[in-house]
Amino acid sequence: MSILVVGSLAFDDIETPFGRSDNTLGGSSTYIALSSSYFSDEIKLVGVVGNDFEDNHFRLLHNNGIDTKGLQVIDNGKTFRWSCRYHYDMNTRDTLDTQLNVFADFNPHIPLQYREAKYVCLGNIDPELQMKVLDQVSNPELVILDTMNFWIEGKPEELKKTLERVDIFILNDSEARLLSGDPNLVKSARIIRNMGPKTLIIKKGEHGALLFTDNGIFAAPAYPLESIYDPTGAGDTFAGGFLGHLARAGEINDTELRKAVLYGSAMASFCVEKFGTEKLANLELLEIEDRYQSFLDLSKIEE
Repeated sequence: MSILVVGSLAFDDIETPFGRSDNTLGGSSTYIALSSSYFSDEIKLVGVVGNDFEDNHFRLLHNNGIDTKGLQVIDNGKTFRWSCRYHYDMNTRDTLDTQLNVFADFNPHIPLQYREAKYVCLGNIDPELQMKVLDQVSNPELVILDTMNFWIEGKPEELKKTLERVDIFILNDSEARLLSGDPNLVKSARIIRNMGPKTLIIKKGEHGALLFTDNGIFAAPAYPLESIYDPTGAGDTFAGGFLGHLARAGEINDTELRKAVLYGSAMASFCVEKFGTEKLANLELLEIEDRYQSFLDLSKIEE
């Protein structure tokens, strides 16, 4: 099924205790689109870039089957840039520089041929822009939304209005506590689900993820890795793998949602093994299925 992905594209300068990578292709929609492209061959990407977005960047997306007709290219502008430095535990980071550039005036226009997309994934952008996207699409079967503490604190009412039109909401544990006003994640989930989205995923980084539905709670572990080079984009990669599996499965029920959480976790575990999108751009389907099986084996008990 077709997937519409709307969010940011960026160039990142990333420094971790284990190295650095400059001018790395990033942005929420980039990670989501690349991750979901392993499950669906109908990925439609909407975003904005400047004249520094070169042929090799388009080629990377096209080589992964991503349709970029919805990508706005501003000839007299520069692509969104962001730089950061991660601390030794990789759970905290310092933002060193943010240059919105052409992204500051981003006004998403959904091409006519994209508006019938069955699945819509709204990356971490202004909730008012997320609402504009939803106003342009034609009755999607599933809407997934991501956000961050910046929007929770800065535009809480706009975010809550957008959540009324969302089926699945993905956020991390600190964002869940901030939005709900409650430190307990189970209570937080109930409060947030009452805002609109009936399916909620709370990511807990190295401690896995929690899935909340009407039928209960599912806890997925994180994959134990010996080497983590760069956690940038792991959450967006999770969203892409999660949505990609649902699109491939062609149905949404508790079993497929739980499988989707594991596929999302598998994709995120690949992402952190290299800087930026390097690992995501060069995966094999067999690798993904093997990693998914490894997640199943983590909690398996032989009788």
